[in-house]
Amino acid sequence: MNNNIALGFPLLLQAPTGGGGSGLLGTMLMMATIFAIFYLLVIRPQQRKQRLAQKEREELLNALKPGDKVVTSSGIYGTVVAVRESTVLLRIAQSVSIEVLRSAIQGLQSSEVKEAEPAK
Repeated sequence: MNNNIALGFPLLLQAPTGGGGSGLLGTMLMMATIFAIFYLLVIRPQQRKQRLAQKEREELLNALKPGDKVVTSSGIYGTVVAVRESTVLLRIAQSVSIEVLRSAIQGLQSSEVKEAEPAK
């Protein structure tokens, strides 16, 4: 019985013959096809969406003018008092103004946010 196992063992160590090269080529072709599909369905639309969002943000920052009600990236609501080259002066309370970077402006205030009433 041990002789049968010992005789079959060297056969298991030998490389398979014939068709080995075409299997590698087929695998590489399949991987390239999967990557191309992944690129067309996931990566490319995401890049397009990101470019559009960046363009809209640049247009928003370039169109800022005094009187616009904005929200900063830190969540501060205010009204634009002055627009400078790289900063914006915001009025956040009746007699309180702060200067923030233009890039800190997240967007315009939505219509559902109401102006805070002055303290009495």
